[in-house]
Amino acid sequence: MDSIKVLIADDEAEVRAALADLVTSERCLELVGSACDAEEAVAIARARRPDVALVDVKMPGGGGPQAARDILRYSPRTRVIALSAYEDRKTVLQMLAAGAVGYLVKGTAPDEIVRAVLRAVRGQTSMSSEVMASVVYELSDQLRREEVRSEQRREKIERIRSAINGAGFAIAFQPIFDLRDRTVIGYEALARFELPPERAPDAWFAEAAELGLGLELELFSVRSAMASLPLLPPDVFLSVNVSHRTAMSAHLLEEIGSAPMKRMVAEITEHEPVDDYEALVAGLGQFRIRGGRVAIDDAGAGFSSLRHTLVLNPDIIKLDISLTRGIDANRGQRALAAALISFADEMGMDIVAEGIETQADLEALASLGVRFGQGFYLAAPAPLR
Repeated sequence: MDSIKVLIADDEAEVRAALADLVTSERCLELVGSACDAEEAVAIARARRPDVALVDVKMPGGGGPQAARDILRYSPRTRVIALSAYEDRKTVLQMLAAGAVGYLVKGTAPDEIVRAVLRAVRGQTSMSSEVMASVVYELSDQLRREEVRSEQRREKIERIRSAINGAGFAIAFQPIFDLRDRTVIGYEALARFELPPERAPDAWFAEAAELGLGLELELFSVRSAMASLPLLPPDVFLSVNVSHRTAMSAHLLEEIGSAPMKRMVAEITEHEPVDDYEALVAGLGQFRIRGGRVAIDDAGAGFSSLRHTLVLNPDIIKLDISLTRGIDANRGQRALAAALISFADEMGMDIVAEGIETQADLEALASLGVRFGQGFYLAAPAPLR
């Protein structure tokens, strides 16, 4: 049988010498190189293609994990065995992830090192008992963490499913006013969740999207809002909030069904980036062809506000509460709001101010030319009576 070619890589001269003596004393082993750092070890491996490399974990030049990866890149058939005084779980897993097939703590008996080399050549693994205990602990801990994450995911899915089934879910309607005479021109449908944990509706929809249930929850919300359309005055519109994903879905029009589209407004939030504007514009095109209108929700906040507005060319721009709240006392907010109002007027779009909470804000917005608005000062969201 041909001798097993062995490479030694360790930054301690005494360790290299001891390992070299061990390798040369075994007739079945052949020492093909001895390196003091990772770079030298890789160079020798590339030139000599050893069968086994005994690699120190903490040596200079990139350390054992980097040395193991590079050795295997240039000499894929080499079996790497880690040698180290360190037996912490992090170090062990780093070396195993880098491709090591064995991990021996320094001080391991010489005959055990030889057996590890022979086992490595046969495609078997070797680990010191101290290291094995560490790995078993880490794997057990990882399994426990995965079990906890899996259980948490199941719980999240169950509560989203409960909401989709109608448990603890309701729709509140906030009037949208013509600020000149305080007549109601429309209602925004707002989802409300009465399930634990207590949190904002946006958090519920974000969690649903994370679980792959975002479209289903949004469509249920639209369906719930549509059920109340006959209860609204016939001369007002109904505005429903949808993400860009739902707006691109053919299911949105299916939920609206035969309702008079001239009374429908789809509000597209810009609190998340749009991946495919072309598909979104196409989806909204079908909504508009049937007579529906499109609103940009939360304008002035979120992602790519100007591009969002230019590309979607909405019928309605809704000023975000971050612009309207305290606008009477903030010159910067007034300037930005004025710019959006001027843009909307130039483009033939309506402006709706959200989050009007004081008489001062109402007067400031009216002075800027805002015709429509909503907010707690005017009327809070509430169920239809």
